Amino acid sequence: MSRRQLKLGAVLTPTGGPGHPYTWLDPEIPGDASVDIDWYIEYARLAEEAKFDLVFIVDSQFITADSPPHYLNRLEPLTLLSALAVSTTHIGLVGTLTTSYNQPFNVARRFASLDLISRGRAGWNVVTSGDGGTAGNYGLDEHYDYATRYGRAAEHLEVVQALWDSYEDDAFVRDRATKRFLDPEKLHTLNHRGGYFSVTGPLNISRSPQGQPVIFQAGDSDQGRDLGARFGQGIFTHAPSFEAGAAFYADIKSRAAAYGRSPDDLVILPGVSVFVGDTDDDARAIEREIQLSDNDFQRSLRELGRPFGWHDFSRYDLDAPFPTEALVDAERSFYTQAKKITELASSNGFTLRQTVETLNAPKKSPFTGGAETVANELQRWLDGRALDGINIHIGHPAQFRRFVDEVLPILRERGVVRDEYDHDTLRGNLGLPFIENRYTRARSEDSSESSRSDSAAVPASV
Repeated sequence: MSRRQLKLGAVLTPTGGPGHPYTWLDPEIPGDASVDIDWYIEYARLAEEAKFDLVFIVDSQFITADSPPHYLNRLEPLTLLSALAVSTTHIGLVGTLTTSYNQPFNVARRFASLDLISRGRAGWNVVTSGDGGTAGNYGLDEHYDYATRYGRAAEHLEVVQALWDSYEDDAFVRDRATKRFLDPEKLHTLNHRGGYFSVTGPLNISRSPQGQPVIFQAGDSDQGRDLGARFGQGIFTHAPSFEAGAAFYADIKSRAAAYGRSPDDLVILPGVSVFVGDTDDDARAIEREIQLSDNDFQRSLRELGRPFGWHDFSRYDLDAPFPTEALVDAERSFYTQAKKITELASSNGFTLRQTVETLNAPKKSPFTGGAETVANELQRWLDGRALDGINIHIGHPAQFRRFVDEVLPILRERGVVRDEYDHDTLRGNLGLPFIENRYTRARSEDSSESSRSDSAAVPASV
């Protein structure tokens, strides 16, 4: 039996996210699935029946006509997750919200509400917004630079977590006999004045059974990794190989330790694509067919602009060297991703056409094969400390069902995934500790220190 169990997340992008422009052509997927609450409820319940830890809702707030289908028309994450909260009972509910274009008080209140509605199953995926065009939707002429985005994010998180501790867990007395509803000594005003935010507080909502919503983070830049190591309790990432996954895992865990945290207090969940076939060769054929069905050169050329701040690559000669000057436009966008693409093109001497073709070519997932092959590989990555769990993209419904029906039973028999939920909260199911209220903890520490001082002051008996 495996002592560590694989954590399971399901990413819900029904009509197709980046790189998957034609997922919505699958006859099993309604054309309006990204705004169809019944679709989300169906797949959240399927994931819950399979004992997944969480469903994950991605988000951004700027689009162009070249954005992926799911991005063009989708539900706002917390509104959607609130509906899922009353349609499920155990599965975690994780939504994306940006620190760049939201105020801490509003974010704290919305996630605290979701956490209470779901009885302790909420999680916040913290992003800083890579789409520079978002600035125009919030009355700004220019998107924040990298340093500002991550400076705001760190302070934003500090404020939100402090607001979540406005009430101690036993603040509400609700004593009818004395007509005493609240113990005012257990309500705490924040009075934060920082470099980016000023927030008085307190928050007008109590804590949930898990203490605070779980913080997730997905940045891969050096600043992003540091933010995740400092604040994150769940880390979303991309791991193209076992070696890359193990290196990222070791890096984040060591950064967390440098911040004085236990490396076990955060779980790493790379996003993965899984293809299951009757045999390994059959699975590879399915994988190739699905990936080729999304292969559209002109669309990929246009979508290439997104990490570069929607730079227009269509104006270049396709057979000339890749235009490295486009990286300048990425400085306030998805710079880490754009830099990797630029380095790939430069180191190989690629033309623009070759760059697009390389990025668009079918990629072999490490998790493709017959059910046992996929199960073996997942267990190898888990045991080899390349991950703590996976975030599986629910693309084509038939493939998700094969993973649930064929791969999970093998892992379950080995003890690698759970038979039943162990806890009622997301934090508990992920194996993360309950977040004690900071004021309660401080009072307890003061009491312990006072007791030690009193004991030391008592003369020893003769």
